[in-house]
Amino acid sequence: MKRLTETEQIDRKHEEDLQRLRNFRLLDDDFLTKCFEGDTGSIELVLQIVLEKPDLKVLDVHTQVFVENLLNRSVRLDVLATDSTGAKLNVEVQRSDKGAGRKRARYNSSMMDANLLKKGEDFDNLPETWVIFITENDVIGKGLPLYPVERCFLESGETFEDGSHILYVNGAYRADTPIGKLMHDFSCTDAADMYYKVLAERVKFFKESKEGVEIMCRAMEDMRDQTLKEAAINSAKRMLADGILTLEKIAEYAGISLDEVKELKSE
Repeated sequence: MKRLTETEQIDRKHEEDLQRLRNFRLLDDDFLTKCFEGDTGSIELVLQIVLEKPDLKVLDVHTQVFVENLLNRSVRLDVLATDSTGAKLNVEVQRSDKGAGRKRARYNSSMMDANLLKKGEDFDNLPETWVIFITENDVIGKGLPLYPVERCFLESGETFEDGSHILYVNGAYRADTPIGKLMHDFSCTDAADMYYKVLAERVKFFKESKEGVEIMCRAMEDMRDQTLKEAAINSAKRMLADGILTLEKIAEYAGISLDEVKELKSE
């Protein structure tokens, strides 16, 4: 079997990336975060529809936001937006039912709260927060388009009104309604098949324009590098746990620097 040259390997990988790109949908979190990166219009449309607030205005949006917890588990938020009232809105897309677990929603909400007040600031200044999961399947299983979750007084049913909200959006829902059309668009691979022009234009840019395709290909290359790096670090951790090899050998076998191995050991 003929061995591919380095140039041929690069060309093949590029063609594989292009095929992946053609199959991407907004339900793929890496693609969604690129489409929404720095674009308030797209996330504003989505939030207006899923929150049923047509007047909602988004002031800023950030994607892949790392919320650090120095002692315990940190989280990375797909999209974090701020609206004109100061509310913070975290939007997550999940193809896996497991990734949209109820305790995951609770944890995201708590991590947002923990990072929204400065030391000594009054608790009443805590802004309203939303954790919104858009899931490929109907993870709640009731056939509804939206599943809002609120704390309430059990005896009376009145809402607690602490400003914390969780919302599940059923990505499998289809109907001739704004939310049904939006979920249709989230499942589209072709911008020409989408209802909402704002979303279609972003998808078209990243799939069909030279500049957008180059951005996505670089992003996929970065994702590959990150995956390889994480695998190397995990391998080094296992070798450290065994305690057999020297730090120098671990660095050599894992393909990371000796300083990185020393840092992992100190952890």
